[in-house]
Amino acid sequence: MSVLKKFRNDYVTWHANRIKIPDFKPSKMIRQKAVFAGKVQKVGFRLELSCIAQRMKLTGWVRNLEDGSVEAELQGEELHIDFLVKCMQSLKRASVNNLTITELPTVEGEDSFTIQK
Repeated sequence: MSVLKKFRNDYVTWHANRIKIPDFKPSKMIRQKAVFAGKVQKVGFRLELSCIAQRMKLTGWVRNLEDGSVEAELQGEELHIDFLVKCMQSLKRASVNNLTITELPTVEGEDSFTIQK
Protein backbone atom coordinates (compact mmCIF):
# COMPACT_ATOMS: atom_id res chain seq x y z
CA MET A 1 0.00 0.00 0.00
CA SER A 2 1.37 3.42 -0.90
CA VAL A 3 2.18 5.95 1.79
CA LEU A 4 -0.50 8.31 0.45
CA LYS A 5 -3.16 5.59 0.47
CA LYS A 6 -2.26 4.63 4.06
CA PHE A 7 -2.39 8.31 5.08
CA ARG A 8 -5.79 8.69 3.42
CA ASN A 9 -7.12 5.49 5.02
CA ASP A 10 -5.91 6.62 8.46
CA TYR A 11 -7.64 9.98 7.95
CA VAL A 12 -10.87 8.33 6.74
CA THR A 13 -10.95 6.01 9.75
CA TRP A 14 -10.25 8.93 12.11
CA HIS A 15 -13.04 10.98 10.48
CA ALA A 16 -15.55 8.10 10.54
CA ASN A 17 -14.87 7.49 14.23
CA ARG A 18 -15.50 11.16 15.07
CA ILE A 19 -19.04 11.24 13.65
CA LYS A 20 -21.51 11.57 16.50
CA ILE A 21 -24.13 8.88 16.20
CA PRO A 22 -27.39 10.03 17.80
CA ASP A 23 -29.59 7.94 20.05
CA PHE A 24 -32.30 6.56 17.80
CA LYS A 25 -35.79 5.43 18.63
CA PRO A 26 -36.20 1.76 17.71
CA SER A 27 -37.22 1.28 14.08
CA LYS A 28 -38.00 -1.69 11.86
CA MET A 29 -35.30 -3.96 10.44
CA ILE A 30 -34.83 -3.40 6.71
CA ARG A 31 -32.35 -4.05 3.90
CA GLN A 32 -31.68 -1.52 1.18
CA LYS A 33 -29.40 -1.34 -1.82
CA ALA A 34 -27.92 2.13 -2.22
CA VAL A 35 -26.02 3.18 -5.34
CA PHE A 36 -24.04 6.41 -4.90
CA ALA A 37 -22.98 8.09 -8.15
CA GLY A 38 -20.63 11.06 -8.56
CA LYS A 39 -17.09 11.54 -7.26
CA VAL A 40 -17.21 8.56 -4.90
CA GLN A 41 -14.21 6.43 -5.87
CA LYS A 42 -10.60 7.05 -4.79
CA VAL A 43 -11.73 9.24 -1.85
CA GLY A 44 -12.10 6.60 0.89
CA PHE A 45 -15.87 6.37 0.39
CA ARG A 46 -16.14 2.58 0.89
CA LEU A 47 -13.89 2.66 3.96
CA GLU A 48 -15.85 5.53 5.55
CA LEU A 49 -19.18 3.83 4.83
CA SER A 50 -17.88 0.55 6.27
CA CYS A 51 -16.49 2.18 9.45
CA ILE A 52 -19.76 3.98 10.19
CA ALA A 53 -21.87 0.92 9.32
CA GLN A 54 -19.82 -1.21 11.73
CA ARG A 55 -20.12 1.39 14.50
CA MET A 56 -23.90 1.35 14.01
CA LYS A 57 -24.07 -2.47 14.00
CA LEU A 58 -25.33 -2.60 10.41
CA THR A 59 -24.59 -5.62 8.23
CA GLY A 60 -24.08 -5.97 4.50
CA TRP A 61 -21.36 -4.93 2.08
CA VAL A 62 -20.03 -2.13 -0.12
CA ARG A 63 -18.16 -2.24 -3.44
CA ASN A 64 -17.01 -0.09 -6.34
CA LEU A 65 -18.79 -0.48 -9.67
CA GLU A 66 -17.07 -0.24 -13.05
CA ASP A 67 -19.09 2.88 -13.97
CA GLY A 68 -17.43 4.85 -11.14
CA SER A 69 -20.30 4.57 -8.66
CA VAL A 70 -20.36 2.77 -5.30
CA GLU A 71 -23.00 0.16 -4.43
CA ALA A 72 -23.88 -0.95 -0.89
CA GLU A 73 -26.36 -3.35 0.63
CA LEU A 74 -27.25 -2.14 4.11
CA GLN A 75 -29.22 -4.11 6.68
CA GLY A 76 -30.32 -2.90 10.08
CA GLU A 77 -32.76 -0.52 11.69
CA GLU A 78 -34.31 1.87 9.19
CA LEU A 79 -33.34 5.06 11.10
CA HIS A 80 -29.72 3.88 11.30
CA ILE A 81 -29.54 3.26 7.55
CA ASP A 82 -31.14 6.66 6.84
CA PHE A 83 -28.51 8.34 9.05
CA LEU A 84 -25.63 6.51 7.34
CA VAL A 85 -26.89 7.41 3.85
CA LYS A 86 -27.19 11.10 4.87
CA CYS A 87 -23.63 11.01 6.29
CA MET A 88 -22.30 9.66 3.01
CA GLN A 89 -24.21 12.26 0.97
CA SER A 90 -22.66 15.06 3.06
CA LEU A 91 -19.02 13.89 2.82
CA LYS A 92 -16.84 16.81 1.75
CA ARG A 93 -14.17 14.54 0.15
CA ALA A 94 -16.81 13.05 -2.14
CA SER A 95 -19.59 14.41 -4.27
CA VAL A 96 -22.75 12.32 -4.47
CA ASN A 97 -24.80 13.70 -7.35
CA ASN A 98 -27.21 10.79 -7.66
CA LEU A 99 -28.50 8.24 -5.16
CA THR A 100 -30.68 5.25 -5.97
CA ILE A 101 -32.25 3.27 -3.12
CA THR A 102 -33.94 -0.08 -3.63
CA GLU A 103 -35.77 -2.03 -0.92
CA LEU A 104 -34.62 -5.66 -0.54
CA PRO A 105 -35.68 -8.62 1.60
CA THR A 106 -33.61 -9.00 4.77
CA VAL A 107 -30.90 -11.67 4.87
CA GLU A 108 -31.10 -14.01 7.84
CA GLY A 109 -27.91 -14.81 9.72
CA GLU A 110 -25.78 -12.01 8.28
CA ASP A 111 -23.53 -10.76 11.08
CA SER A 112 -20.90 -8.43 9.59
CA PHE A 113 -20.23 -5.58 7.18
CA THR A 114 -17.56 -6.05 4.50
CA ILE A 115 -15.80 -4.11 1.76
CA GLN A 116 -15.88 -6.16 -1.43
CA LYS A 117 -13.13 -5.86 -4.01
